[in-house]
Amino acid sequence: MTVVTSVEQLNALYGEPGEASLVKVTDYLLPEYRTMIEASPFMMLATVGPEGLDCSPRGDAGTVVHIEDERTLMLPDWRGNNRIDSLSNIVRDPRVALLFLVPGSNTTMRLNGRAVVRIDEDLTSRFEMDGRHPRSVVVISIEEVYSQCARAVMRADLWNPARHHDPKSLPTVGQMLASARKGFDGETYDREWPGRAAKTMW
Repeated sequence: MTVVTSVEQLNALYGEPGEASLVKVTDYLLPEYRTMIEASPFMMLATVGPEGLDCSPRGDAGTVVHIEDERTLMLPDWRGNNRIDSLSNIVRDPRVALLFLVPGSNTTMRLNGRAVVRIDEDLTSRFEMDGRHPRSVVVISIEEVYSQCARAVMRADLWNPARHHDPKSLPTVGQMLASARKGFDGETYDREWPGRAAKTMW
């Protein structure tokens, strides 16, 4: 088994990146980058902390982040499972990475930066939904942002409904919980989940 152990080996294997791969990187939002991010209702948020790495899905009605200016994004932290893995990492290590998806588009957007968790009432109140406010807002300072080549989404044929799985063919969350913990009542969890989600979406 041959294991690559240096960047030099990787460079020799893959060669130099093309011009487009390099010139697309900016430290602020170009108008075109802003358009793409404003069209995204879903992204993945990667963080790092003393215990290791974390990657969390984030979604919202409309745009998943608010663009404050060309160098600043705001991410309201809506209801979840209260593990606060991402937030715990950010307060100890501000480095974050974001990957935005736009339904129907094969182009994704990547962004790296630094974040803080803010709880100012005047800020959280800006993101009111159904009479509720997020408990905190993650404010992200952009260090680099760029578009990602479309090959991965094209290979996955991600937006093709014919390739979508029937949810009934997949394990439910309750079944997975019951498998992870002996005695867990997965059937009750699955039965109650739709109503609980509807009441706690925001």
